[in-house]
Amino acid sequence: MASRLEDGEPFPTAFWLTCPHQSEALAALESSGAAAAWTKRVAADPGLAAAVRSADAAYRAARAAEGGGGDACTAVGVAGQADPLVVKCLHARLAARLAGIGDPVGAGVLEELEAGPGTECGDDRCGSAP
Repeated sequence: MASRLEDGEPFPTAFWLTCPHQSEALAALESSGAAAAWTKRVAADPGLAAAVRSADAAYRAARAAEGGGGDACTAVGVAGQADPLVVKCLHARLAARLAGIGDPVGAGVLEELEAGPGTECGDDRCGSAP
């Protein structure tokens, strides 16, 4: 089942952000308190909260579909969060958005990254074979 590690331990992460450039930019955003700011924003905006709940449901459905209909992590959604309105990991939110989940936090973070300085990725690690 996709929601388990090889040893059988439940593992809720379905999508990974693999771009080193985006990962580093998001680490800087998280260090500056952006995840907590998103949690406050979601709490203050009922429309945004509804969109986040919808994205969480889509994330759970995608994880179950990847697991052939089974999901070892039904109690948690994006980034292993039990409460879908708490933003813990911007990396997971962006990865979900890039995977086609309509996560408004991931979309907002992507817009912020695209509008910031150094948006062109000069990092060739994504194109190189390990």
